[in-house]
Amino acid sequence: MNVYTIGVGLIGGSFALDIQEHYSDAQIFGIDANESHLQEAKELGVIHHTASYEDLPNADVVIAAIPVDAAMEVIPKVLDLCNDNTLVFDVGSTKSKIAQVVKNHPKRRNFLATHPIAGTEFSGPKAALKGLYRNKTNIICEVEKTAFKLQERALEIFQKMGMRIRYMDVVSHDKHIAYVSHLSHISSFMLGKTVIEKEKNERDIFDMAGSGFESTVRLAKSSPAMWTPIFEQNKENVIETLEEYISNLETFKRLMQDGKFNEVYEEMHNTNHIKNILNGIQ
Repeated sequence: MNVYTIGVGLIGGSFALDIQEHYSDAQIFGIDANESHLQEAKELGVIHHTASYEDLPNADVVIAAIPVDAAMEVIPKVLDLCNDNTLVFDVGSTKSKIAQVVKNHPKRRNFLATHPIAGTEFSGPKAALKGLYRNKTNIICEVEKTAFKLQERALEIFQKMGMRIRYMDVVSHDKHIAYVSHLSHISSFMLGKTVIEKEKNERDIFDMAGSGFESTVRLAKSSPAMWTPIFEQNKENVIETLEEYISNLETFKRLMQDGKFNEVYEEMHNTNHIKNILNGIQ
């Protein structure tokens, strides 16, 4: 099986490692705009060979693991080049825009829109991890628009990697992911910004930061080059979630200003229900 990953960083590289683990005959080819990333990925064993777009007619599987703005241009190009039996899937955090881009492509049935809910705050080939996707949810959108034999190929790969599959339409995906992922990243970035601006002494931040701060601000280490296009493509949903979040923060602040700490307690106590929700997911 010839697998081409476009983007050899955390997401694409982790797919490459897992596919090697489960398919002994798999040959992994890497395509990346960053030549040093390609060489690093090869040295680390993330990929077996470097490649170019001209090689894609030989592909059985193509993984587009690139920022969502780049995917808008790259995926139609990949579909132009691939053969009729090639499975092409993306892993982007927004789905509506890419669905529109490929909607009328002659090889639309070669494409599967996916979003594995997995990752870390790190990037590049060194960030790739075996088992990153085990027990993680993979959202698949518009599955009915993908050729059935290619659906089967994709599901076999995902199941071997230990993913849970969830089907969703693109509009629902983008709305829900704005709450559970995109807002989390904005909150983390803005918490980091606030602390940097107020705590001018970096040593104080290092010495005084506890595990709560570290876990909350972890996502602020994520790549702005990846996240800015996500916020742009999902702008309406992200703004709606931000308005609700800001409203909750304002309410919490007013309760404190008014000395209503019984109500502050109730706000936090009611929110403790999130533990039950998350425990049910695990």
